[in-house]
Amino acid sequence: MKPYALTTFSAEGLPAAPGLVIDGRVAAIAELCGSADEYAGLRGRDTVLAILDAWELCLPLLERLAQGASGDAGWRPLETVRVHAPVERPRQVFCTGANYRKHVVDLTVDSGVGPEGLQGAELRRWAEQMMDERAAHGEPYVFTKPVSAIAGPYDDLILPRNTAQPDWELELAVVIGRGGRTIPRARALEHVAGYMIANDISARDLIPRTDYKMLGTDWLRAKGQPGFLPLGPWLVPARFVADPHRLRMRLTVSGRVMQDETTADMIFGIERQIEYISQYCELLPGDVICTGSPAGNGTHYNRFLQDGDVMEAEIEGLGRQSVVCRADRDC
Repeated sequence: MKPYALTTFSAEGLPAAPGLVIDGRVAAIAELCGSADEYAGLRGRDTVLAILDAWELCLPLLERLAQGASGDAGWRPLETVRVHAPVERPRQVFCTGANYRKHVVDLTVDSGVGPEGLQGAELRRWAEQMMDERAAHGEPYVFTKPVSAIAGPYDDLILPRNTAQPDWELELAVVIGRGGRTIPRARALEHVAGYMIANDISARDLIPRTDYKMLGTDWLRAKGQPGFLPLGPWLVPARFVADPHRLRMRLTVSGRVMQDETTADMIFGIERQIEYISQYCELLPGDVICTGSPAGNGTHYNRFLQDGDVMEAEIEGLGRQSVVCRADRDC
């Protein structure tokens, strides 16, 4: 089967449209379908979300399109088009926090949070034992992120004036193809359409509420600002990702490697996250689940995003993002 991916793109002043990506080129799905009756199920689906709404119908049609792709008609080099977030406006975005073992252990040690008197290697051992206990007996920690935070994989990130600590969080994003409630863990991956790259930008200094500490964390202001969720460049169907729990992840900031890990360090796997989320709400086609970020965030280095920084983020088999950070100079 010829590998392919989905994205949303625009070119030559035309409106954004769903596209098929093969070998560094993209073509509008509507143009590839033409008027052939065999592709009637795809016709009129003018967004990737609309395709995901009928994923089980559309998937074999997309495969047929990919297998029949030939010649140059309708195909454009990816570097000649604007690539948007593959799913520009999903109905729901979920984020699983504190879900990479080394990341949480590092945060514990860096912030010195633990039993009184523990520090250094002893504090690290305590944190590692806590994470092992959580993996064995705990459950995921999930919150939502507004869809207005979504940006494309090559869009500039405008750094808000209201934070001095904008931070990066490279994450594997799961895209739901079949919705449901109370989805059992053993069948959870049957509900996954595919995977893509996400960067869960976070304003670290806006996470804790200081006016009334009992409120705890404030994810709206810390993670919900415009541009705080670059997605893509494309959505890779699940059948082309052999094991989503064995993918290499790497993020650099202005050439310096900050995150270099694999998805194997997740505390709660994708199946467990889907099971947990669907216990409390209905998952819908096109929903995005950001599955957590590995060690190496700005808090670990005490180094945060600045004007002119370039974030390069990649996950094995899912492409690469390149985001330039710009100071907010709007008066």
